[in-house]
Amino acid sequence: MSKRNGKPSAKKEKDFSAKIYKILAKDPNKSFNYKQIAAVLELTDTQSRNEIIKELKLLAGREKIEEIEKGKYTVVSKADYVEGKIDMTSRKTAYFVSPELEEDVFIPTNNLNKALDKDKVKVYIYNRRKGRRPEGEVVEVIERFKTEFVGVIDIQKNFAFVSTANAKMYTDIFIPKNKLGNAENGDVVLVKMDDWPAKADSPFGEVIRVLGRPGEHNTEIHAILAEYGLPYDFPIDVEVFAQKIDTEIHPEEIARRRDMRNVLTFTIDPKDAKDFDDALSFQKLENGNYEVGIHIADVSYYLQEGTILDAEAYQRATSVYLVDRVVPMLPEVLSNFACSLRPNEEKYTFSAIFEISENAEVRNQWFGRTVIYSDQRFAYEEAQHIIETEGNTIPAEISLTGAEYTVSPEIQFATLKLNELSKVLRKKRMANGAISFDKVEVKFNLNEAAEPIGVFFKVAKDANHLIEEFMLLANRKVAEFIGKQKPKKTFVYRIHDEPDQDKLINLQTVISKFGYKIDFKSKGDISKSLNNLLTEVQGKKEQNLVDTLAIRTMSKAKYSTENIGHYGLAFDYYSHFTSPIRRYPDVMAHRLLQHYLDGGASVDEEVYEEQCNHSSNMEGLAANAERDSIKYMQVKYMLDHKDEEFLGVISGVTEWGIYVEIVSNKCEGMCRIREIKDDYYTFDEKQYALVGEVTKTLLQLGDEVFVKVKNADLVKKQLDFTYLRKNE
Repeated sequence: MSKRNGKPSAKKEKDFSAKIYKILAKDPNKSFNYKQIAAVLELTDTQSRNEIIKELKLLAGREKIEEIEKGKYTVVSKADYVEGKIDMTSRKTAYFVSPELEEDVFIPTNNLNKALDKDKVKVYIYNRRKGRRPEGEVVEVIERFKTEFVGVIDIQKNFAFVSTANAKMYTDIFIPKNKLGNAENGDVVLVKMDDWPAKADSPFGEVIRVLGRPGEHNTEIHAILAEYGLPYDFPIDVEVFAQKIDTEIHPEEIARRRDMRNVLTFTIDPKDAKDFDDALSFQKLENGNYEVGIHIADVSYYLQEGTILDAEAYQRATSVYLVDRVVPMLPEVLSNFACSLRPNEEKYTFSAIFEISENAEVRNQWFGRTVIYSDQRFAYEEAQHIIETEGNTIPAEISLTGAEYTVSPEIQFATLKLNELSKVLRKKRMANGAISFDKVEVKFNLNEAAEPIGVFFKVAKDANHLIEEFMLLANRKVAEFIGKQKPKKTFVYRIHDEPDQDKLINLQTVISKFGYKIDFKSKGDISKSLNNLLTEVQGKKEQNLVDTLAIRTMSKAKYSTENIGHYGLAFDYYSHFTSPIRRYPDVMAHRLLQHYLDGGASVDEEVYEEQCNHSSNMEGLAANAERDSIKYMQVKYMLDHKDEEFLGVISGVTEWGIYVEIVSNKCEGMCRIREIKDDYYTFDEKQYALVGEVTKTLLQLGDEVFVKVKNADLVKKQLDFTYLRKNE
């Protein structure tokens, strides 16, 4: 840790072994003598030079380096150093992960050599003998994963330190007096790490933005975004550019498109939605089949390649959905107005139109640019009411207008028929091995000051599944249309690999405690038993725990030009085509589809693969920010409920305590083992439980316990609970 009584201190050490090896490994094609190494290390005293000569001989004796001519050394070419990434733990140690290695390599604290979480590094690996866990030492930080950090500033007389709430950031950052900006002591700030001098314990940085005071709502939300390098506003030049875009609907452009304005069309979205990406059109054909159009906002018409607006959208790659706000990918003039498929307005769209039989077989398909007119905007609750009652009266309590109204018979029939067709599509998908993850979403009722005044759970119903199935159909058919063409054409796929076998075995260990099991006979049996598991746990105390653990067994879906199919959906071809207002890969898919419809040749795969990787990375950062904002709001909510007793389910067991998830609001916190007073507990790894020494009481996954809030830390987004008793 840093010294707080002045500048970071130099370490007095005579063991130059790691430093020498690092110098040689960094430039394996060059040889060094002791004088050159001393010069790099800025050492001039005789004692240090003698130490270097001694260490060179020892390293050569251990065959880490070799003496290629008298007094000149180079790293051994077959030495065990590998490039990969650092995965920090919260205990100041790390694991080194590399595709070249079968297992992760442990890195002790003193071998990190200034590497931070997710940095790309070169590591020397030792202890590779059978039966010994491999360990390693960082010899070079090749590339920093991030150089900007959020933390609280502690200002001393002539300098400051910034410490972060991130448990994986094991050092604070030293800020010279002239780089404090306008920060005041105790502010939450965004700092940029400039340098980490060889002899310094802490990296040096500068304050680049003051985010506010700890615990204040906007401060903490902006801190979450800044932590992941996500913006919360648009640069002025991008806003100005967007405002100047021509958003009028022109007759000459309509003439270039398939005109769908006279076909019955409507949208179904969350009641608080402002950007409507998609609309459905519906008409019955003379042959008894149905024409269903999936119409998607034609963002690529407005978002021209090579513009500053396109560069900004690509950089963001996704909208970010936090508990109290949306940080959009596109400025409001496009996301909420020009591109949004609002009712009773003509809009440019990119469409997938299908002729579908009564048993949901696709007979014909058409893809291309269209113009539509939405006749009706539904909230999910309104569409759900039509489905449940088969009537056409929307009651005032769920109406978007706040007043009761009647839906036209045409829209009523379309909604009911589309629901029937979607159920057939869903049934076929499940029969093919798709996995149904209808995980409960935690939502908050917020007052005008964005304070949480209530918690509720969002559960997907038929109206949600209706939209989901037709979006899946469009995404799948667009991907098939391009993916099956010969010769092969570059396209943006949404891919999902098979689940990790080890994680499935771990899941089996946990769920067996609740009486469930996974059938490992075949890929199909695994999918079937996972679906059965997710159905069986619905409404039970362990549902959220099992849902979460099951999702963790899955590989992460990502974007790629290399199609391997989508395991979770059981599709051989899948893309993202249906949400271009909030996802950049959908814009890419639109552009490519139009390019190929126009007869264009295949595009550069390497360029698009790089864009796919960027989009996947940004999606991951946005998901982390969204998760952190939920945790923050949960902690904020629990601050006002400190005196209440809650029933919870044990969601995790570790050697330092139990994690408990409260049944009524899904908030999770920690009960520390040393603070559980009704017995002396020890961790039993085999049973995955805490065991009482005297009573032999087991505290294990899924057990119901009563807890109270002990501490709610808004900055760290952590809850500590006081354990009260087990629910017998």
